[in-house]
Amino acid sequence: MTSASLHDCGLPAGAAVPEGRSFRDPDGSLVQAGGRILRCVAKAAAARLRIFLASPAAQDLFEAGKLIPTWELPEREQEALGRTWSFEEGRPAEAAWFEHEKVPFPSYPYEWSPGMLHSAARLTLDLSSRLHPAGLGLKDATPYNVLFRGPSPVFIDLLSIERRQPGDAVWRPYAQFASTFLLPLAINRRYGLAIQGLLLVNRDGIDPEQAWRLLSPGARLRAPFLGLVTIPELLRRAGAVRESHYSARSTGNPERASFVLEFFYRRLRRQVGKLEPNARTESTWTGYMGNLSYGREEFEAKEKFVAEVLARQTPRRVLDVGCNTGAFSLMAAREGAEVVAIDSDEAVIDRLWRTASAQKLNILPLVTNLARPTPRMGWRNAECGSFLDRASGRFDLVLMLAVIHHMMVSERIPIGEIMALASDLTTEAVVVEYVDPADPMFRAIARGRGHLHAGFNPDVFRSCSERWFKVERTLEISPTRRLFHLRKK
Repeated sequence: MTSASLHDCGLPAGAAVPEGRSFRDPDGSLVQAGGRILRCVAKAAAARLRIFLASPAAQDLFEAGKLIPTWELPEREQEALGRTWSFEEGRPAEAAWFEHEKVPFPSYPYEWSPGMLHSAARLTLDLSSRLHPAGLGLKDATPYNVLFRGPSPVFIDLLSIERRQPGDAVWRPYAQFASTFLLPLAINRRYGLAIQGLLLVNRDGIDPEQAWRLLSPGARLRAPFLGLVTIPELLRRAGAVRESHYSARSTGNPERASFVLEFFYRRLRRQVGKLEPNARTESTWTGYMGNLSYGREEFEAKEKFVAEVLARQTPRRVLDVGCNTGAFSLMAAREGAEVVAIDSDEAVIDRLWRTASAQKLNILPLVTNLARPTPRMGWRNAECGSFLDRASGRFDLVLMLAVIHHMMVSERIPIGEIMALASDLTTEAVVVEYVDPADPMFRAIARGRGHLHAGFNPDVFRSCSERWFKVERTLEISPTRRLFHLRKK
C-alpha cells in the first residue's frame, strides 16, 4: 500500500513512516502519524476494547471527561494502515486500528506540579473504583497513563482497562501506584523535594528502599511512611515478600471480593486526600508580583501593551515563558488562546494550575526551565519527547516578559541564542521585555557581575532581534524596561 492510498483514506501522503510509537504493552502499540494518534491493537485485545467502548461504563467516563475519546477506524483505513506498517518481531500479525482524540500538548509527570500529580492520582483511583461495578479494573497505575488537557487530567491508556476475576479481592497495581504517586507526593509534602527531581531520574517512581534511606528514624514510624515505606522495607529485608503476594487471590465469593475492594478504595482515597499538596506553599518567586521593581502604573502599561497584541493578533496557541503565577497566561486564555505556561519554580506553577482549574481556563502550566528544558527520555531517548521537540514551531505567540535577563545573567546565555530559540518556538510573533543592566532586578541577579553585560543596551537588543524578527512596536514602561512586539521574518 502506497502513501498515496493512505492519503485517500484520510492520512497525509507523508504518513507512511510513523512519527513516534510506543511498544511496552504487548496488547498494542501507539503510533503518531500525520498529526493523528492511532493505536494498533492485537486481535484478542481489540475484541475486549470494542466491548468496553460500547459499554455504559465507557460512555459515562467519556461524558465525565475522565477518559480520552476513542473510536475504531473504518475498515478501509484499517486495511491501508495494516499493509503500510510492518511491525517488529513480536508485534501482532492480525490487528485492529483505533484512533484517540489528540491532546493539544503532551506533558510528562516530571513536568507537573505537586497539585497536578495529585489530581492525576485521584483520577486514576476514581477511574479504577468506577470501573469496579462493571467487573473491570486497571492492570497498571502509572502517571504515564494520564495527560492534561489544559489544567484537567484525562486517562489515555484504554488498553490498561481489563476484565477482573469476580472473586479477586486484590488491586494489583497498588505497588506501582504507591511508587509513582503516593511516595513522591509524601516526600514532596514533608521535605519539599521537587516532583521533577524525584520523577525525572526515577521513571518508575520511588521504591520503599530508596525512601527508607531518605527518612529519619522518627519519620519511618509515622504516617504515611510507616505503611508506605517501613513495613514493606522490613518485610523485604526479612525475605517475607514472595511472588505469590502479587498473584490473583480469589475469595471464592464475588460479593465478598467486591466488598473488600470497595473498602480498600475508600481507605486509599482517604490516604490520597491526606497527601494533597499545600496550596499556600511559598517560594522565592510566589510573592514576585507583589514586589515588582517598578510601579503599578508601569505594570498597567505592560498589561495594556500585551492586551493590544492579543487583540490585534488573536493567537490560537500561546507560550508564556517564565510565567510566574500567570497574570499574562490568564489574560491570553480569557481571550480564547490555548496557553502553555512554563516556569522553573514549582510553587508558582502549582498556583497557576489551581487558578486555571478553578476558573476553567485553557492553560497547561508546566515546571520547565527554558534554559534547561526537559530532555528526551526513555528507550533510545525516543519514548518521551523533549520539551523543545514538542514546542518548536507550535505557537503563534511567545511571551517572554521579565525573563530574558535571567537567562542572560543566571544561565550565561547570549542574547542571540535566546532570540534564535524564540524564533524556533513561534510561527508568528514574540513579545519580549528588555531589561537594562541598570535595572534594580538586573543588578540584584548579577551580584556584582554587571560589568559582563556593560555593552548590552536597547540598540544592541534591537539589532540582534532583527536577524529573525521585524520590530512591530515598542513601549518604554520605565527608564530601564521596554517592551518589544516582534514579528517573525
